[in-house]
Amino acid sequence: MTTLEFCIARRKAEFPAFVRVLKAVPQGRLDHRPDPKARSAAALAWLFATEEAGLLSLLDTGTVDWKEGEPPAKIDEIVAAFESNAAAVTARLEKLDESGWQKKVRFLMGEGGAWEDTMENMAWGFLFDMLHHRGQLSTYLRPMGSKVPSIYGPSADDAGS
Repeated sequence: MTTLEFCIARRKAEFPAFVRVLKAVPQGRLDHRPDPKARSAAALAWLFATEEAGLLSLLDTGTVDWKEGEPPAKIDEIVAAFESNAAAVTARLEKLDESGWQKKVRFLMGEGGAWEDTMENMAWGFLFDMLHHRGQLSTYLRPMGSKVPSIYGPSADDAGS
């Protein structure tokens, strides 16, 4: 299995857990944040859709000019954007060859300069960042009055399937 094939497999394996965590965010608590410096639940959830959109830009143009923007007002819209963007990224990765996987791409962030790396390293970096933030968002769920879904196995709230 190539690293590209492994990345696609991991994305497909992680996708359902992302959706379960996103759907567990209560609509009435999108403004929840555990600390004034922390992102709101809506901002964290929107980050998943935004990162997938960034990967689409990297795959299509070789560059992403990072801007997070304001999240939609409804969790259903955030979930739909994530699902759509994630499916599009996976579809493009499935059509990518090894030269496209090793191609240099650029992540721009305002005046802060650029991160240049291979598409491979960028795709893994984005996935790892989203996994980190999924864990962060999952810690918001109980204080918001929701239940933590099964992610890698049973949680105290969900026996899993």
